Amino acid sequence: MRVLFYSAQTYDIESFDLANKDHGFELIYLEAHLNEKTALLSKGFDAVCVFVNDSVDAEVLRILSENGIGLIALRCAGFNNVDLEAAKKYNIKIVRVPEYSPYAVAEHSCALILALNRKTHRAYNRTRESNFKLCGLQGFDLAGKTIGIIGCGRIGQVAAKIFDGFGMKVLVYDPYYKGDLDFAVQVTLPELLQASDIVSLYCPLNQETKHLIDAKAIEQMKDGVMIINTSRGALIDSKAAIAGLKSGKIGYLGLDVYEEEAGLFFEDHTGMIMQDEVLARLLTFPNVLVTGHQAFFTAEALSQIAKTTLVNLESSLHGSEISNLVEA
Repeated sequence: MRVLFYSAQTYDIESFDLANKDHGFELIYLEAHLNEKTALLSKGFDAVCVFVNDSVDAEVLRILSENGIGLIALRCAGFNNVDLEAAKKYNIKIVRVPEYSPYAVAEHSCALILALNRKTHRAYNRTRESNFKLCGLQGFDLAGKTIGIIGCGRIGQVAAKIFDGFGMKVLVYDPYYKGDLDFAVQVTLPELLQASDIVSLYCPLNQETKHLIDAKAIEQMKDGVMIINTSRGALIDSKAAIAGLKSGKIGYLGLDVYEEEAGLFFEDHTGMIMQDEVLARLLTFPNVLVTGHQAFFTAEALSQIAKTTLVNLESSLHGSEISNLVEA
């Protein structure tokens, strides 16, 4: 099987080449993103492998279909960038990696909370310049505070256990929650927003959750609330978040994802003028911490992503039930 990888970085190549020793596929890597222009490069391949910021819309799927592509392997859990109805129309199968390391994402959300609270990123810059004063670096105890977890799948449950370990009260909102966290209290979304000192997002992006955190939701929150998003950028209305930061309603904002991150994240823009005015504005706030979609980025997660993706491809070869199939 010949597989063309889009948006491939050095770490993708290393992890997939290592995992491929058990499969023997021909893997070709492109740094370019998948879009209407680069889709033409798929001719002669059996499948393509894509990541979160690749465009898999109807036109791209049409081109892939004309090039004989019958399988698209997502090396991620989310599939909001895929037009599933168009994929069905063109008879292109979509597979994904439903889970890799829930610990990676949950732990990164914790890292954002601790850094924002104790201002370690600002302290680091100060001490590098021999400034050891503490003014402006005061934080608060997590113990005794309330954290609201929106989305309590594997990642949300791991996160809940971490925050329980800090001695926090854990509230959960998830209409599909099936966990058994005896320390967590399941509540409605308004109840969670009103009671939480920290709101952390771990839910998928779909029509129901787009801009789940909008101006109305922010208004319901406590003054000075901390909001953390390590899931999908469009869960938060960025302009509403800016308004909340300016008014002081939002006291801290930690983002590993951004709703317009495609073309920005996973790339080096050093020395360039930021064209995205919303992200540029967010980066000016001293109480905002942005990381470039790195929550998943651990050795264990990369290994599992590669292994699962190649197993998905392998299963499609044998005519048996395809592993981790996404259906419209």
